[in-house]
Amino acid sequence: MEKIKDALDKAKKIQSSSRNIKGQNIISSDNRNYLDLENINYTKTKKVKVSEELLRNKRILIGDVKDEISDEYKVLRTQVIQLMNKNNWSTLAISGPKEGCGKTLTSINLCISIARDVNQSVLLVDLDLRRPNIHNYFFTQEVLGISDYLVNKKNLDEILFNPGIERLVVLPGNKSIQNSSEMLSSPQVVQLVNELKNKYSNRLVIFDMPPLLSCDDMLAFTPYVDAFMLVVEDGVTLKQDLKRSVELLDTNKLLGIVLNKSKDSVGINQYY
Repeated sequence: MEKIKDALDKAKKIQSSSRNIKGQNIISSDNRNYLDLENINYTKTKKVKVSEELLRNKRILIGDVKDEISDEYKVLRTQVIQLMNKNNWSTLAISGPKEGCGKTLTSINLCISIARDVNQSVLLVDLDLRRPNIHNYFFTQEVLGISDYLVNKKNLDEILFNPGIERLVVLPGNKSIQNSSEMLSSPQVVQLVNELKNKYSNRLVIFDMPPLLSCDDMLAFTPYVDAFMLVVEDGVTLKQDLKRSVELLDTNKLLGIVLNKSKDSVGINQYY
């Protein structure tokens, strides 16, 4: 087992007034929607009160204390936003070589950090259809998830929620889907991704994906997102697993690699 030490943005005229669509204030311009980030009003998107104690116990950065990890996520946030804006990208898939690297916790804390930037909003989507886990960080009871949308034809409005953090919306998972790779490349998911991607021009959409080497789900989904990011664990992830993961991806769309549980910065390292 080898340590990984160096691994890691005119169909209609501008409307003068904002209107409320699907739970959030928007301003329409040139046939595009922009979130009014200063005046978000959640009406259809559920705003739920999440236990701060639960979040702390799950190592979610709720912002009530200042610590080095929060600062490191701010560095990671700034790198991600700058790279995404530079390439005019809006969708980012986060994965890791194998289970246990911390990709889901990294995805959640990164999204919370992005949401705290007053110029940015973010949607976090659980697309680890085999082992969905994001809902477990926010709830102790069962909730509706993306499988209810894909399989049971529930409306997204019934599933999306705001966890009390402005500019952050979560599309959780719940039940496992066995034919996950086929589902991820299905017209239904492609349509969903396009809708999420094009709905608001100033929102990043971040997908928490299954591990890259555990199944073909991530590879099946890669044509539909702008960029990827890998999370690896210092002292645990094998060098050959990281090498194989990078080989499987289009490095032109690879933002970089986050070294998790390292004494060094959690920012993106682009030496791959």
